[in-house]
Amino acid sequence: MEQNKIEILIANESHIPYVPVILETIENAAKIRGTGIAKRTPEYIEQKMREGKAIIALADNQLAGFCYIESWGNKKYVANSGLIVVEQFRGNGLARKIKEKSFQLSREKYPEAKLFGLTSGAAVMKINTALGYVPVTFAELTDDDSFWRGCQGCVNYDILQRTGRKYCICTAMLYDPERTQKHRTENNN
Repeated sequence: MEQNKIEILIANESHIPYVPVILETIENAAKIRGTGIAKRTPEYIEQKMREGKAIIALADNQLAGFCYIESWGNKKYVANSGLIVVEQFRGNGLARKIKEKSFQLSREKYPEAKLFGLTSGAAVMKINTALGYVPVTFAELTDDDSFWRGCQGCVNYDILQRTGRKYCICTAMLYDPERTQKHRTENNN
């Protein structure tokens, strides 16, 4: 399918019928990678859509991809989570476009927040790096227990627990708007 026929939108209530296929696609992607993705209920994904905190990619009314945002630590941190691309739409930069739109939405809704993510995928690391994320220690991420409970669905959760949430298989990446602005100011002088 041609990439230019795919719409990348901020999801809303009209997209709720896509929730079952979104959840199935997330689950299948986790199985293929042999890792976990935070399990979410249909109600949780529906809420993200109603709040305008999700990105959906559609090709002729067929799901092509998805991602949602969530704030943690009293809105000081924001994660872009659940990034998936349906198999037939992979390999054409759609994940990057969804992530860029999610990044933009996060910055609009939470301009002062630090954006972060955990990933074991090289492609997502590359996308995050292009957006200005840098690898960090887990200690630099939110200490919000609600976020870390989301890792329970991962096959590597025992590593995270054994190390007191200091290490795991995933790479922690952080976009700090304050650090980015400081870096830009220093480079312009």
